[in-house]
Amino acid sequence: MTPKSGVFLGGSCVAAIAAVGSVFELSSGEAQLGGLVTGIILTITVPLTAIFFYAAVLDARANQR
Repeated sequence: MTPKSGVFLGGSCVAAIAAVGSVFELSSGEAQLGGLVTGIILTITVPLTAIFFYAAVLDARANQR
């Protein structure tokens, strides 16, 4: 694992945590940031999680010996 793939993997983890938090906020009925903002955060972080994870895997595979 390279530092670059570690950064991508860390970004994937942070985005996944934000997505899960947004789901909990929306399911509670009263989101602290409002339903629209929380929905936007959820919409952005779900694909971002997958993109960062995919980039981390590609980078790790490219730098394997």
